[in-house]
Amino acid sequence: MSDMITAELVDLDLSADTKEAAARALAERMVALGRVTDLDGFLADVAAREAQMPTGLDGGIGIPHCRSEHVTEPTLAFGRSAAGIDFGAADGPADLIFLIAAPAGADDAHLTILSSLARQLMNAEFTDALRSVGDAGAAAALIRGEEAGSSDSSGSSSSEDSVAAPGAASAGAATGTTTAAAAAAEEAERPFRVVAVTSCPTGIAHTYMAAESLENAGREAGIEIVVETQGSAGFTRLDPAVIAAADGVIFAHDVPVREKDRFAGKPTVDTGVKAAINRPADLITEVRGRAERGEVTAAVSGDTPVERGGESGEGYGTKLRTWLMSGVSYMVPFVAAGGLLIALGFAIGGYEINEAPSVMDHFVWTQADSWGALLFQIGGVAFGFLVPVLAGYIAYGMADRPGLVPGFVGGAISLTINAGFLGGLAAGLIAGGVVIAIQKVRIPAALRGIMPVVVIPLISAAVVGFLMFVVIGKPIAEAQKGMTDWLNGLTGTNAVLLGALLGLMMCFDLGGPVNKVAYTFATAGIAVASPSDSAMKIMAAVMAAGMVPPLAMALATTVRGKLFNRTERENGKAAWVLGASFISEGTIPFAAADPLRVIPASMVGGAVTGALSMTFGATLRAPHGGIFVVPLIGNPFLYLVAIAAGVCVTAALVIVLKGLRKPAPVATGADEGTPVPPAESKQPVAA
Repeated sequence: MSDMITAELVDLDLSADTKEAAARALAERMVALGRVTDLDGFLADVAAREAQMPTGLDGGIGIPHCRSEHVTEPTLAFGRSAAGIDFGAADGPADLIFLIAAPAGADDAHLTILSSLARQLMNAEFTDALRSVGDAGAAAALIRGEEAGSSDSSGSSSSEDSVAAPGAASAGAATGTTTAAAAAAEEAERPFRVVAVTSCPTGIAHTYMAAESLENAGREAGIEIVVETQGSAGFTRLDPAVIAAADGVIFAHDVPVREKDRFAGKPTVDTGVKAAINRPADLITEVRGRAERGEVTAAVSGDTPVERGGESGEGYGTKLRTWLMSGVSYMVPFVAAGGLLIALGFAIGGYEINEAPSVMDHFVWTQADSWGALLFQIGGVAFGFLVPVLAGYIAYGMADRPGLVPGFVGGAISLTINAGFLGGLAAGLIAGGVVIAIQKVRIPAALRGIMPVVVIPLISAAVVGFLMFVVIGKPIAEAQKGMTDWLNGLTGTNAVLLGALLGLMMCFDLGGPVNKVAYTFATAGIAVASPSDSAMKIMAAVMAAGMVPPLAMALATTVRGKLFNRTERENGKAAWVLGASFISEGTIPFAAADPLRVIPASMVGGAVTGALSMTFGATLRAPHGGIFVVPLIGNPFLYLVAIAAGVCVTAALVIVLKGLRKPAPVATGADEGTPVPPAESKQPVAA
C-alpha cells in the first residue's frame, strides 16, 4: 500500500462540515498528485455511490468510495475531523474519513489491499491510533501497516484450533482407541458453525468490513464462522464440505448473492450488508434461534432480487415498495415487447387488425395484413403474461422461488375474473405472505426435502386460488372496472391536470419508484387488445414527459456549456440519444451532481409536456420507443410540439438556476474557464 497513501493525502485537521465538502477536500489532494483527472467527474461518481447506500459506519467512521474512470491509480486519502461529519451512521457523525478511489478497471491486487484496510477499520486499536496520531506522515505509515500491530493474528486462535486440541488430547489419552461415547461427547462439545456471504455494490469496503465484523462477533460468541466475501476482486467459493457441516447461514448483501443455491436447506438469515457491520451479534443470535426452531430455506436462485428483503429494521412501507418494484421490473420487458408488437401490427394492418382471424387458420406470405395480424397476435400473447408475471415476481421478491407458483396462479386467476392489475398486485402480495407463513412452520426433518417441490406449491396455490376466486376477487374486479370507467370519462380540465401530475411523477426520481408508478399506471391501461382512447392519451403523456429531462440536459449543455464540467458535457451528448429513446435515467448523472436545480426544473418541464400532450389529444399504443414510434402516435406533430415545449422550459430553468449560483474558484485539474460547483450542489439523489 506504500504508493496508495502518502503524507500529502492526509489531512489531520479536516475543516469540512458536510460529507460533500469532505469528499471534495480529500479529492483535491488526489487531483494535486495526478491520481484523479477530473475533480467534478470523480465527485459525481462518489455521489452516485453514496446515493445507493450511506457510507457511514458505527464507531465514527466514514468511507466514501467509488470506482471511476477519472481515477488513474488506486488511491486512499484520509481526513480527521474534530467536529465530526454526518455520513449517515446510526450512532452519529464520523471523525475518521477515508476516501477510497479505485480505477474503473482496478486489478485484483490493489482491491485486495483496499479490502485489507476495510477489515482494519473494524479493529479498535487501529482507529484509536488514528485518532491520537499527530503527524500526517505517521498517519499514512499507520494506514500502510508499517506501524500497525497484528492483533488479529495474536489475539485469538482459530476456531478450528480450539476444537482440534481437545480432540487430540482425547486421542492420546485413549491410546488410539476411539469409542462411540467419546465420539458422541466430541460432537456434543463442538461449537455452533455458521457460513456467511457478504457483498456490497462496489465490493471494495463494506463487503470486507462486514466479514471482519462477523468474524469478530463469532469469536466472542464462541462459534465457528467462515465468511465468503464476494467483492470486486472476485470470490473464492467456500468448500462444499464446510457448507455441508454448517448449522446456519448468514447472507449480508446489497447485491445478489452468487450461486445462492449452494446454501439451500439450512437455517438462514438474509439481510443488508450494514446490518452485519453494525449488529453482527444479533445476526448470530438470530441464526442460532432459527436453527433451534428447525427453520430452513428451500432451494433458491442466485438471481433473487436483493431489494425484497433489506435490513430487518426497515419499515413495512419500504419493504412493500421494493416488493412491488420487483414485480414491475420483471413485467416491463413484457410490456415493451408486447406493446410494440401490437403497435406495429396496427401500423402494418390498420386498426381493424384486431378482428383478423388467427394466423394459424389464415396467413398469406405476400399480404401485409397477414404480417400485421401475426405481429398483433404475438403481442397479444405477450400481453397475456403481464399480470401473472407481475404477481409471480412480487411473490418472488417476498419469498424467493417458492413464491413463483402461487404468484403466477393468482395472477392468472386475476385475468380470469377480470380483476386486472389490481388483482395481480393483491395476488402477488398474498402469495408471498402465504409462502412466508408456511416456511415458518416447524417441519420434521423427514419432510423437509419435499417442502419446496410438493408441499409449499400445493398448499400456497390452493390458498391463493381460494382467496382470489371466493373471497377478494369480485371486489377487486369491481374496483378495476370503476377505475377503467373513470379513465374513459376523463375530459377537459381533469385530463389536463392528470397529464401534468403524471409528468411530475415521471420526472421526480428519473427511473425510480415514483417514475415506475406513473409508467405502470399508463401501461396498465393499454395492456388490452383494444385500449380506450383515454388510456392511449395517458400513455402518450407519460412517454412524452419521460423524454423531457435527458433531452433538456442535452440542450442545456449545448447552449451554455460553460455552466457544466467536461464530464457533464460528454454526458450531454449521450443524453440526446437516451432522451430520444425514452430513457429517463440519462439525467441521473446531472441530478446526482446538482439535484436542487436539475430535479425541480425537470419536473416543471415534465408537467408542461404532460399537460400539453393531453390537451392536444395525442394517443399512443406502444409503451416504449421514444421518437422511433412517432408513426404510431395520434397527432404526431402536436405531440412533438409538447415535448419540445417541455424540453425548452427545463433547459431554460436549469441554465437560469445554474447561472444564479455564486462562482467558485477553478480547482486544480478542472477544465479551464469551468467554475467548480460549490459543495452544496453535490447532494446525491435520494435512494
